Amino acid sequence: MSTVEQFDPTTQTLVLQQLQQNSPLIHCMTNDVVQTFTANVLLALGCSPAMVIEAEEAEQFAAIASSLLINVGTLTTERQNAMYLAVKSANVAQKPWVLDPVAVGALKFRTQFCHKLLFLQPSAIRGNASEIMALVGASQGGKGVDSLNSTDDALPAAKLLAKQVNTIVAISGEVDYITDGERIISVQGGNPLMTRVVGTGCALSAVVAACCALPGDKLTNVASACAIMKRAGEAASQRCRGTGSFIPEFLDALSRP
Repeated sequence: MSTVEQFDPTTQTLVLQQLQQNSPLIHCMTNDVVQTFTANVLLALGCSPAMVIEAEEAEQFAAIASSLLINVGTLTTERQNAMYLAVKSANVAQKPWVLDPVAVGALKFRTQFCHKLLFLQPSAIRGNASEIMALVGASQGGKGVDSLNSTDDALPAAKLLAKQVNTIVAISGEVDYITDGERIISVQGGNPLMTRVVGTGCALSAVVAACCALPGDKLTNVASACAIMKRAGEAASQRCRGTGSFIPEFLDALSRP
């Protein structure tokens, strides 16, 4: 069995510096509920977000952007086509792309689409435990966007998925695990308030996409994305008065050096 490595916080500092210096352009094909929050999270970290969803434009823009995020939260037939074209374009341009398989498992339409996308070799996959398990047929999915499994439950499925697809898999939860099928990095921290506001998981996937555009070891870059969001959640929870003030405090925490 693989040894679980503890995340090295010095890596996070380097990644934050690179995000500020490089300001990667992140093409976010994400769900309608979280677009503004996702854009603000990326801006707080020094990235440039773009939400281009029209099929013809998305195909063109994916080749221009530093990386691409595919989030199937509010999937439609039209959007599915646009996402597929964007992914193929990103691959031709050798740009990284990230899959966020929101609520996969229970719903046939999105599950079939996500399985189709796996053949197009995502650079990383970020999901909760139930979503990751559903991608390898080990679960029927969670309760909507909420996981019914722990990240420890999902770790064998994550390792299997990473090996099958030759990618990085990040499972987010109370403890995040990031694996390439061989190495495993755990990231501790965060706060339960992160699960009581809309969009922290989806925004994390966008940060993963940003970190995939950076030089260096992809596994530690993705782990750094998880750590950045968890540390911001901890800081915000100490300053906010509840869920209403959590989001601005969260964005402030991300924007602080």
